[in-house]
Amino acid sequence: MDNKEIYKKTLTFSLRRFGWDLLSVVVIIILAAAGFFLAEKFADNGLIGLAIGVVIAIILVAIASHFVSYIFKAGQIAMMTKGVTEGKLPDDVYAEGKKIVKERFLTVAAYYAATSAIRGIFNQLGRAITALGSAIGGDNGSAIGSAISSVIQTIVRYLCDCCLGWVFYMKDKSAVKATLEGAVLFFKHGKTFFKNMGRMFGMSFVSFLVIGGVFFGITYLITMAFPDAFNSVAAEFAKEGTEDTAFLADPNNVMLITAAIGGIIMWSILHSVFVRPFILVGVLRNFIESGKNETISEKDLDELDGKSAKFKKLHEEAKA
Repeated sequence: MDNKEIYKKTLTFSLRRFGWDLLSVVVIIILAAAGFFLAEKFADNGLIGLAIGVVIAIILVAIASHFVSYIFKAGQIAMMTKGVTEGKLPDDVYAEGKKIVKERFLTVAAYYAATSAIRGIFNQLGRAITALGSAIGGDNGSAIGSAISSVIQTIVRYLCDCCLGWVFYMKDKSAVKATLEGAVLFFKHGKTFFKNMGRMFGMSFVSFLVIGGVFFGITYLITMAFPDAFNSVAAEFAKEGTEDTAFLADPNNVMLITAAIGGIIMWSILHSVFVRPFILVGVLRNFIESGKNETISEKDLDELDGKSAKFKKLHEEAKA
């Protein structure tokens, strides 16, 4: 199977993630609006109600996502890995993906423990590179290091997914052992991964301009249909009477900021569930192909102990 075929077959996970994310946004909007209008009516302070509504909504969505949405992402990576390594996928990829995830990680806690360890290893290595830039060049080095760090964070997210794919691929080994090997593979075959850099950042930039721009316009048109609501929000900021809130005392500015937030949120959702998986298939293929015939020794694992304390801790747990 080529990358496009795998992407199309696993698109069912993206569609489910999109539905879930869209539902989450709707819940946040409803609770935020309810908080604003209730607080405005009973306490004459809509902004506090707005903040409380948003916080409650985010907590509820986060709790629900912890037990629901992880299966969409993990299942998709599991099926992508299967497509890349076996060249075929079952008819019901969603059911098979759920089955594999639950077999590999017997509990939700086990899944989050493994993914947390993966992120911790690569994030720590990323921070080390940023610190090195600061040490070498002072303030200029710090700026360079920060820029590098921003790039690295994007790379880290793909590395974590590739490492998770490796965990699914190495099904005869423990998740901890496979995680350690996945991290080693990047450092042994990193050049194969960096071949995807142009594609990764180029497609991300284009998707931001197109998706973000379209939904900025759509959100702005929606805000124009509710002038009274935005007049009320602007009036709340006008009550503050400070320089910091003066800009937001104009309802048109509140509409523009809302439209910008809407564009960014929708880009984040659509890029994450549709564009990013398309990029990931190719990155995952390169990652797995580079390591399929690789024999990772204890010496290889020992060498990475010195680069990451989190890796070393996980390595020691695996040996215990």
